[in-house]
Amino acid sequence: MPRTERLEARVATDLKARLCRAAALEGRTLTEFVTDHLDQAARKTIESWERWELGQRDREEFVRALLEPPEPNQALVEAVRRYRGQVPS
Repeated sequence: MPRTERLEARVATDLKARLCRAAALEGRTLTEFVTDHLDQAARKTIESWERWELGQRDREEFVRALLEPPEPNQALVEAVRRYRGQVPS
């Protein structure tokens, strides 16, 4: 994929030196090293915000609610009635 965007960051001298050394150890340019690691961090952050991880008890409760849904309460019944009145058939 062509790289057309530019990203700039001011960093401390020792951080830049550490990044350069790490990139050199992997035989990569500083840009390759930094962008690859930033991409990995961004993907991990997005995934953690978009994915639910349930414990055993929560999984069981979730599946039970799907298989045996509770009866709708009055507020839900009224909301459905209002919705059906607003949406054309």
